[in-house]
Amino acid sequence: MPARAFVSGCSGLALTPDERVFFRDAEPWGLILFGRNISAHEQIRALVADFREAVGRADAPVLIDQEGGRVRRLRPPLALDHPPARAYGALHALDPDAALEAARTGAQLMAAELAALGITVDCLPVLDLPAAGMTDAIGDRAYAERAETVSALGRAVCEGALAAGVLPVIKHMPGHGRATVDSHHHLPTVAADRATLEATDFAPFRALAHMPLGMTGHIVFEAIDAERPATLSPVVLGEIVRGHIGFDGLLMSDDLSMKALSGPVGASAGAALAAGCDIALHCNGDMGEMVEVAAAAPRLEGRALERAERALGLIASPGASDVAELAARRDALLGRLPTA
Repeated sequence: MPARAFVSGCSGLALTPDERVFFRDAEPWGLILFGRNISAHEQIRALVADFREAVGRADAPVLIDQEGGRVRRLRPPLALDHPPARAYGALHALDPDAALEAARTGAQLMAAELAALGITVDCLPVLDLPAAGMTDAIGDRAYAERAETVSALGRAVCEGALAAGVLPVIKHMPGHGRATVDSHHHLPTVAADRATLEATDFAPFRALAHMPLGMTGHIVFEAIDAERPATLSPVVLGEIVRGHIGFDGLLMSDDLSMKALSGPVGASAGAALAAGCDIALHCNGDMGEMVEVAAAAPRLEGRALERAERALGLIASPGASDVAELAARRDALLGRLPTA
């Protein structure tokens, strides 16, 4: 029987008895890991295996935010040191070919580390196009200021992740770069007109619309739907994400426990799914909220199920990636950057 249309977090380093029962009965599509869930390689592998055993699906996806820079749940000594996206953008300004190779290799390297732990989805690349006065929530997570550069580097990152058997997630659709407040804490509002947005912010997502997974952003676009953030807007998701951008992959919400969304989390989950999200993402591991989200999430069916199955079909068995060789190649390419 198909899984239910949500991804959940968990509270700690191992599943509690209540979490095992919840995952068995609620059958979420996937699990997402955060720093609170990570202490050692074998511990991570055990947590991943316990989740898959609880839901009864050996291919149940396990997600993580491993972008590099300040957004990485695995850090040394559990993983190698990975630079922020902006480092690849800086190299692109000097040597585009070297930057694309470095971005592809760096993503393959991160994905190889994740695949060895049983993690099959990496929530990257960030395709947001930064604008003046933007919030630090994006900052150096953005590759560059030009849509063409972001598109090219984002494509290379996706290719690298897929080469190591890990699914990438393009985010935050249809663009978080003009947000002047952090959606973890407040609801951003963007006043730019639609023509400007289509020519700039939306362009990298349109260029990578063929990717298997995407994530929304909790942002109000006044020119498109002045009442609802993109995650909860059938207008934004229908006309822009599925329409203008042309994305037909599996679309998940950003974390529904973020403060940009008000009201009960279960209501937000229901609204996101009704608006056009295929998957409701809930991250904080709070059991009461997890139950609310599960209650709002139907079983995957129809196009959403087709998209989920298509995405999972792209996950390859992890090959024998030479992590040391990948790291050396990436570092040699990034070494072309001038030192401060």
